[in-house]
Amino acid sequence: MLLPDSVLAAIIAGTATLSASLLQLRSALLREAAAARSGAGATRRKKRLQLIILLVIVATAGVSGFALSQWLTNGERAAQGVMQRELQARVAEIARTASQLELTRGSERAEIENGVLRRIGADGVVMTATVAACRPPLLPGATTPPGAATETASAAAVCTEADASPVTLCATIPGNATVTEVALFSRAADSQAAWSASRFLPGQESGQARFAEKYSEGAPEAGVRQVCQGFAHWSDHARAVRIIVRYSLQV
Repeated sequence: MLLPDSVLAAIIAGTATLSASLLQLRSALLREAAAARSGAGATRRKKRLQLIILLVIVATAGVSGFALSQWLTNGERAAQGVMQRELQARVAEIARTASQLELTRGSERAEIENGVLRRIGADGVVMTATVAACRPPLLPGATTPPGAATETASAAAVCTEADASPVTLCATIPGNATVTEVALFSRAADSQAAWSASRFLPGQESGQARFAEKYSEGAPEAGVRQVCQGFAHWSDHARAVRIIVRYSLQV
């Protein structure tokens, strides 16, 4: 810490005064000893008075030096306190800035995620499956002759809707989303027709296949929920099935 010029001057003056006082004290002591040997009483009293004055000067210089040191120490403590408060203020400001940046990044991330989810909802969540051909049950009493194909024994048996094994297709959407459309499609597994030409309506039967009349929604769990659509198929040919679930997000 740099000291003001006035303080430096006071220190120098005090040091000079103390040094001069010590020298005078030494001289006085020497003269007092000489006077004592010579027996001069008046001179001894005069020298004793000078000695007392020098002792007072030395004591005053000591007290002044102590006071000056205390003043300097208090000044250093005050300066350290100011620096500590400034440092704490800087740390608090940095913490506030970091918190604001974290909140800004969190809001931007949430906004980006919502934008992606909205785009997915507009395009639709697609689920596709392939359903195997229905296997008709054997007629009661039907037997397979030796060497005959199995298909011959079951040729009289035909799958009906009651024999169909229903499947369920489920799409996962955000828990706060609102379903706007569930599009249904089905075609033969080996067909190359466009999906748009193979659209079904809920409950419509076509090609020995039928979608359920209504879709079902599960309860939200971990921020998402499922939208499911049932499908029944009793054809002797495998079929490909697709659903597209479109949704919108609540603001």
